[in-house]
Amino acid sequence: MKFRNLCALSAALLSISFAAPAMAQDEEAKPITVSGSVGLVSEYRFRGVSQSDRNLAIQGGLTIAHESGFYVGTWGSNLAGWGTFGGANMELDLIAGYKKTVGNATIDVGATWYMYPKGFDNTDFIEPYIKVSGTTGPVTLTAGVAYAPQQEALGAWYATGADAAAGVYTNPGDKNDNLYLWGDAAAGVPNTGLTLKGHIGYSKGNKGLGPFATSVAPTGEYWDWLIGADYAIAGTPLTVGVAYVDTDITKEKAAYLQPSFSRGQDGTGSIAGAAVVFSLTAAF
Repeated sequence: MKFRNLCALSAALLSISFAAPAMAQDEEAKPITVSGSVGLVSEYRFRGVSQSDRNLAIQGGLTIAHESGFYVGTWGSNLAGWGTFGGANMELDLIAGYKKTVGNATIDVGATWYMYPKGFDNTDFIEPYIKVSGTTGPVTLTAGVAYAPQQEALGAWYATGADAAAGVYTNPGDKNDNLYLWGDAAAGVPNTGLTLKGHIGYSKGNKGLGPFATSVAPTGEYWDWLIGADYAIAGTPLTVGVAYVDTDITKEKAAYLQPSFSRGQDGTGSIAGAAVVFSLTAAF
């Protein structure tokens, strides 16, 4: 969080200090661009599952891109309950990749390193990805695949939630991989600030609980989906959003995960059930 704030402050100071000459160069292509956002969401859902115990989350990110197509970035959010991964209730992602436009399609290849500050190393994992997107009129379509190779964070250290509650590892040191496939669609409504959006994803990984009783693919295999809308407020950097989020993880499928896989981790209240998520984001 401090790193992102310092970067944002530095960018702001530079823009003020060099405002006059920059205005003359605005129309020219810049070799390096810096962009980012900070936002508030009613809850943080990662692939359909709440990582903030169905509570509010503050999130922010920063991306530095070079005209060659290479980019680096970082993104973070507060966590609670299931999503803490034994850390300091925070997720910090480091991202690097390369993006290139070929014909009408944009290909994006990179990797995300999911970190949980002050947690143990075996809760962090890296996940390479590839995305292909294209735009037709106001509609943008994206298809992606992310594959995380075998790592301890993705293993099944606990066979059941009861084992996790008792603090008894059934298979410590286990490693596994994880596959995530997804498709996104967004359509801007002409002459308005409104964008309609949709998402569907498929997870396939290890059925079980990893270190600190968490899992990227909680039931081993499941679907998640989202449908919603964003509205950009004219004359401001603000966007408000609303989305309906759900998964096909039923109470029966998640029964063996309890009490870890529930709000408050008390065995009641699913964190993978349907929810309406609200957001307010400021871009810079």
